[in-house]
Amino acid sequence: MSWQPQYRSSKFRHVFGKPASKENCYDSVPITRSVHDNHFCAVNPHFIAVVTECAGGGAFLVIPLHQTGKLDPHYPKVCGHRGNVLDIKWNPFNDFEIASCSEDATIKIWDIPKQLLARNFTAYRKELVGHARRVGLVEWHPTAANILFSAGYDYKVMVWNLDTKESVIVSPVRTITCHQDVILSMSFNTNGSLLATACKDRKIRILDPRLGTVLQEANYKGHRASKVLFLGNLKKLLSTGTSRWNNRQIALWDQDNLSVPLTEEDLDGSSGVLFPFYDSDTNMLYIVGKGDGNIRYYEVSSSKPHLSYLTEYRSYNPQKGIGVMPKRGLDVSSCEIFRFYKLITTKSLIEPVSMIVPRRSESYQEDIYPPTAGAQPSLTAQEWLSGMNREPILVSLRPGSQLLSFQPLPPERSLSNPAPVASPLSWDPGTQLATDNGQRPSSPLEGRTPRWAEEHRLEEKRSWLTNGFDVFECPPPKTENELLQMFYRQQEEIRRLRELVIQREVQAKQLELEIKNLRTGFGQF
Repeated sequence: MSWQPQYRSSKFRHVFGKPASKENCYDSVPITRSVHDNHFCAVNPHFIAVVTECAGGGAFLVIPLHQTGKLDPHYPKVCGHRGNVLDIKWNPFNDFEIASCSEDATIKIWDIPKQLLARNFTAYRKELVGHARRVGLVEWHPTAANILFSAGYDYKVMVWNLDTKESVIVSPVRTITCHQDVILSMSFNTNGSLLATACKDRKIRILDPRLGTVLQEANYKGHRASKVLFLGNLKKLLSTGTSRWNNRQIALWDQDNLSVPLTEEDLDGSSGVLFPFYDSDTNMLYIVGKGDGNIRYYEVSSSKPHLSYLTEYRSYNPQKGIGVMPKRGLDVSSCEIFRFYKLITTKSLIEPVSMIVPRRSESYQEDIYPPTAGAQPSLTAQEWLSGMNREPILVSLRPGSQLLSFQPLPPERSLSNPAPVASPLSWDPGTQLATDNGQRPSSPLEGRTPRWAEEHRLEEKRSWLTNGFDVFECPPPKTENELLQMFYRQQEEIRRLRELVIQREVQAKQLELEIKNLRTGFGQF
């Protein structure tokens, strides 16, 4: 019998929640009083949107992220629904496009102007009309552009293709009718090839979102699920709900076998719904309770024990809803790995809470910021509808790195002779190689030095000089003043070399991501 140590090593054991200061919160925000169990808040790197109270219909506010402090009581609203707004979601590939659904049984797509709103905004871009009763949920596809899913109280999930010219769309491309009661939650896996739903009939289903067929169904009676969530590429599901004895509970499932959960954990006896959030980059799971002030977080692993409790962020201010900032909007300089926006109705306040990994170093922490999904779709709507699946396009969060555009290779080019990949370090494609006596032209690496190598050599030579001072040909200092000057010059040179190393690392990471995206493109052809 082998001895198993109780101590478990993890780089996230000391993650802590840091609430924003009063001046960095959003004050005097009229948050909705709806009792619907939704987030009521959506965040991206430019805006924060929150469902608000509005007489004579439904509305929500769109506030620039930097506009903190007290909100003007006459701040313009985005209004156009005839009933209360129940859910809002930003387009993951367009920070100025948002979808909203309402009790008036419609979904509206809005293009938010880049400048500040001067008056109430009522001009929606598209209206989706198909549900017979109110629409409670909307979800964007994680990898395909212009694909939206909606779930209504008519027990139907509808798939919409927004890549059309019509301003009013009345026919979805697919209607999924396998549910017997109200759909409470929807979640996609990483590449959007599977859709998980939690229903009021106490069943968890895994569906093919294109065909609408049920692939797996959970009939377990000991757990009444209200929210369900795919856990990245771990091939597992997490659900939150209640146990037989009405305790709040979380359960972990194998997505290939939903007969019995892998593990169950009772949390407390409160009645508020539990909202789960998963960070696939750090494998951390956050559990946020409606009506609580606390945020529990766990680390998820593919081996037993699957859930490892880390700690809990505690607060006396209960949240009615919650918003989450995408990874590309985090502050990596302060080692922030997650950010919540708590809707505190008792104070009409939106409070940002940053989850931070304590580190002493001020440099970029590569181990806690792996390549993450960017703001660029890997599929068009037609490609996804035709049956293609593709992983998200990954980007680096390192400051100074740029988003990589994914351009699949032409299908007519065979994989045995792929086209040479252009890179920032490639030589000028407009130059032609000279031939010598009709022989094969020599390679650029053989015949002449590439331009990038010459530039690199000149840059290295320039880096030897600091303010006209050659660090290699300097006589030793003779006085204390000269010694101090030498010290300051060396410090400046070290700083310059560090910046040069960071630039080289950024270029190398961009090339690695470009190669990975191109390999993903190869796999589709």
